Amino acid sequence: MVKPLSYADAGVDIDKANTLVEAIKGIAKKTRRSGVMGEIGGFGGLFSLNVANYDSPVLVSSTDGVGTKLKIAFMMAKHDTVGIDLVAMCVNDISVQGAKPLFFLDYLSMGKLQPEVAAQIITGIGQGCEQAKCALIGGETAEMPGFYPKGEYDLAGFVVGIVDNAKILDGSEIRVGHKLIGMASNGLHSNGYSLVRKICFDILKLKCDEYIAEFGHTLGEELLKPTKIYSEIIQQLLKDLPIHGLAHITGGGIEDNLKRIIPRACEVEITRESWDIPPVFHFLQEAGNIEEAEMLRIFNNGIGMIAVVPGTASQDVLERLTAMNEKAYLIGEIVECRSPTNRIRWI
Repeated sequence: MVKPLSYADAGVDIDKANTLVEAIKGIAKKTRRSGVMGEIGGFGGLFSLNVANYDSPVLVSSTDGVGTKLKIAFMMAKHDTVGIDLVAMCVNDISVQGAKPLFFLDYLSMGKLQPEVAAQIITGIGQGCEQAKCALIGGETAEMPGFYPKGEYDLAGFVVGIVDNAKILDGSEIRVGHKLIGMASNGLHSNGYSLVRKICFDILKLKCDEYIAEFGHTLGEELLKPTKIYSEIIQQLLKDLPIHGLAHITGGGIEDNLKRIIPRACEVEITRESWDIPPVFHFLQEAGNIEEAEMLRIFNNGIGMIAVVPGTASQDVLERLTAMNEKAYLIGEIVECRSPTNRIRWI
């Protein structure tokens, strides 16, 4: 007689998934903020929107992933930082429009559910949400047998924030004479990892546990540094300082991301060597024989966020950031447009 088949025979363990949901509830509870209704485990996350302090509230949303940085987590069997990366990539994108993050949802998909690995990932997501002061109100953990190589998974996130319509930052108030304040990155963040892996593992034949003198720690530790979350820093600046534009420096580097906010009548002059570039970028450039223009298009090169401010306010902004223990630099200014095809100039 043929044995009756169960879902577990096909590789999906519902009981494990239910146990994980219970663990997630504790993580989500730490991120709880005003507006959250109910608990993790419902069909949808509930959030009560309080608009009392907004004249014309606008919701701002973003979705993103971590990319091939996940490969480093797989290699090191260390999964407690990529969740922070996931939150950072989403909340930083809405923060540049002046939005305050409200709530976050994640999607985690594995070939075979590993509760201990999933718990590490979601713990990181919770830590990221705590840093961004947004609530983790839901998500999805999918078990998909045969879909991923053994031990691998994929990760995506979604955030919603709020900003008053009159306070949306879109770059429209940027003028000639405004200054660029660069806020330091925490290393590579989550961009360029396909090239990073090619250089480190294919060309140099390095291992994640190898100590790199330039870094002062192992290669794996450097590559898994979590992306810096700027949302609270930005909210503090916006309280009483004139910020007319913000650019999150991700894929495309400083040039491509600045172009997204600079008015067409303006051009940007960026002063080379006006900030400290972390050793990892010099290491990769030398090892990969990468031209400077290519480096600037792929990586953040030490600047994770740029604020455009009036010249008269630049010193106040720098001092405020220093008071918050943030590294920041005056890296350039806005000038009249001379070439509509090349609006970023390095001097």
